[in-house]
Amino acid sequence: MYRAISILLIATFVCGEAAWAYEETTVSDGGTLLGSVRLEGRIPKPKGYDLTTLPDQVYCGRISDGQGWRLLQPFNVGPAGEFRDVVVYLEGIDKGKSFAVTFTRPRIEARDCRFVPFTTVVREKENVVVVNMDPVMHDIQAYESSHLGARVLFNVPLPMNPQHPRDLKDRSDAAMYHKHLAGEPMKQLVGMSKGRRVFVMQCGFHAYMESWGLAMENPYYATTDKDGRFAISDIPPGTYKMVIWHPYIGGAKEQQITISPKGQTAVEVRIPAPTGRLYANEMVDHPYTRYGITDEAQSQIVPTLIRQSP
Repeated sequence: MYRAISILLIATFVCGEAAWAYEETTVSDGGTLLGSVRLEGRIPKPKGYDLTTLPDQVYCGRISDGQGWRLLQPFNVGPAGEFRDVVVYLEGIDKGKSFAVTFTRPRIEARDCRFVPFTTVVREKENVVVVNMDPVMHDIQAYESSHLGARVLFNVPLPMNPQHPRDLKDRSDAAMYHKHLAGEPMKQLVGMSKGRRVFVMQCGFHAYMESWGLAMENPYYATTDKDGRFAISDIPPGTYKMVIWHPYIGGAKEQQITISPKGQTAVEVRIPAPTGRLYANEMVDHPYTRYGITDEAQSQIVPTLIRQSP
């Protein structure tokens, strides 16, 4: 698994120039960048994980396909191709609005055996907060790319709230009642190597729990919403490189944009859907018969929250 993470990090990290000190100042004639991002083509297959081989099958299996598999779809795409959870940012701005206008200390939750959100914007030398909302233990392992491969940023257990019920095999109505209760927040400092911008976080117990972070050098960024739209305001007039980033599109996509004083610039970005096999554990057809999950093992994994489909 770690070798796969290393390869993926090297393939998808954004090359950054030597960091400079960003200067916060008043922007009186700033413009606005408005846009949308769409994925064109067939959405790639999700990743597939055999829950019978992993811990906490009963609880984590509440989200599964009904045949003993948990799916992870890295591409959050709407019915008309609206590409969500994509980060758009501008490079080459060394002076402008305050980080406080845009940046909020990121909080990642382990909820229903998922890390939420899937993509996160972080700031170098700032904390990221990770909280366990589940009645099972999680272990956060974060890696960044480097010239030697993947480097560990942090690796700490993620404790659960002590008020959670313990016997997850009890299928009675009382035991199946579940509230998300926050465990002790884990604050981890983001300290990236020089020139590195991307890190990935996984759970050491549940391999299908995955979240990606992108470190920002200036506050001119946005993440696409449910409609695939984004907006960046108070941009100093000029011509910049606009970068579109998602960890699974085969590297960042770039284009030049020009911002006029107090004006609006609109862009429509079309990202071709990646083709071919994107990951080693791509979900296969007919996994139940191919991998021989027994009826007894399958009966323990009931998708009571979400029944997934490839």
